[in-house]
Amino acid sequence: MVWIADDFPLLLLVGPDLLAVMIAIAALLFVICLLALRKTALRLEAIKKEKEEILGEEMRMFDFLHHLGLAIERDITRNQLHKEIVDGFSKVLNADGGGLYLLSDDRKSLLPKYISKDCPPLVGVPVEIRHRAQKDPRAMDSYVRLTKVSVDEGVLGAALATGECMHVSNVKNHEAFRDAFVRYDEDVSALLSPLKHGGRDLGVVAVVRRLEHGGFSQNDFEVFRSVSEQSAFAMGNAMIHQELAEKRKLDDEIRTARDVQHVLLPSKEPKISGYRVSGSNTPARMISGDYFDYIDLPNDRAGIVIADVTGKGVPAGLLMAMCRSVLRMTSQNTSSPAEALAQVNRNLFPDVREDMFVSLAYVILDKTSGNVCMARAGHDAPLMFRSNIRNIEVIKPPGLAIGIDEGAVFERVTKDLSLQMESGDCLLLYTDGVCEAVDKHENEFGADRLESEFMKSAPMGAEAVVDSIKQAVSSFAGAEPQMDDITVIAIEKR
Repeated sequence: MVWIADDFPLLLLVGPDLLAVMIAIAALLFVICLLALRKTALRLEAIKKEKEEILGEEMRMFDFLHHLGLAIERDITRNQLHKEIVDGFSKVLNADGGGLYLLSDDRKSLLPKYISKDCPPLVGVPVEIRHRAQKDPRAMDSYVRLTKVSVDEGVLGAALATGECMHVSNVKNHEAFRDAFVRYDEDVSALLSPLKHGGRDLGVVAVVRRLEHGGFSQNDFEVFRSVSEQSAFAMGNAMIHQELAEKRKLDDEIRTARDVQHVLLPSKEPKISGYRVSGSNTPARMISGDYFDYIDLPNDRAGIVIADVTGKGVPAGLLMAMCRSVLRMTSQNTSSPAEALAQVNRNLFPDVREDMFVSLAYVILDKTSGNVCMARAGHDAPLMFRSNIRNIEVIKPPGLAIGIDEGAVFERVTKDLSLQMESGDCLLLYTDGVCEAVDKHENEFGADRLESEFMKSAPMGAEAVVDSIKQAVSSFAGAEPQMDDITVIAIEKR
């Protein structure tokens, strides 16, 4: 029954059963609303939490990049830089660890440079190593930290080959570990990125998280990719900076070595009664493999030495210094140049590399008689200008280069040669850098040009000979770089 009162709202009168149903429906709708509100609240809470995690991750990323920049400014070592990068990655992404592998010099392998503590392995482990690790856990750690990886093996090789960031949801299921002899038993997820700088591969960086701690999200992947790009740039710049610093340090050391070598070379011409001597050394690099020396000898004699060590640079300079010291010592005990060189050879042979040797000519001048005694250890044949007949002789005493034979053959082959110098005669000693100088057409200066220049300048004296030959070689080569050390000595009999 329905009725309407004049002063009251509309009332609906129903039976008791229908009222109960309506109450139940209302209650159900209320519960549904509460559940919907609850679900919405949970979703909003999850979104808020995810947003906070993303913001936190981004803040950690910016903090990492800031500290990385400060670390580079501190000029830290490469090992420290590797640690900063890997530990920074792990912190940004809340990973369980990470590792950095760089390409070897031959670019055929990836070498572990830094692996964080307790990091799950990033490489497969042979069965025998796993068995050994059951008795000694250090076996596993040693294997992981010392094993290099071929550039075409494992997940590291795969990351390098693709040239892009990778997300491997479960590493042990990756195709690289299907080999029964190289297993991977860990349940981990990994993010891997090749490191490039200036279009050149540097290596691979990776972070891992055990699946029990949850996998990496899409946002983790994006952050990892961004951070890896920035780290590769920073690491590449740091490597260049450190290489330049090392080069500057090496250049300083080489300059110091050059200064020391200059001290070892004669600073002025010797005063030898009856003779006038002039010498010059022009190195092709900072350190010369050529050398010459003037030695005071007993019994009114003087020694003159010219030598050429194979190669150039520091190794040649060191061998030159050794040769000079030994010859100066041995020359005081004998009047025979060949005997002195034999002692030098026996002393130096044990320390001379197989790809090195020393060619040397040693001349002993008698200050009173004009007699010259010479031995030649594989060196370029000296030239003698005879003033009375205006002719040039090629002087060829037999001999073997120092450092080729330990003694017996050297001493059998290397012999003294005596000759007499008259007033106006001039003896020319030189290294092969003179004849091997080239012009822009790759023509060599050669022995004929040398003899011709010597013939023209010898009548004017020792100083003129040296200056004339140096000028002739320089004019011939023009702008072409000097390929070898050039040393010249002229000995004029007054």
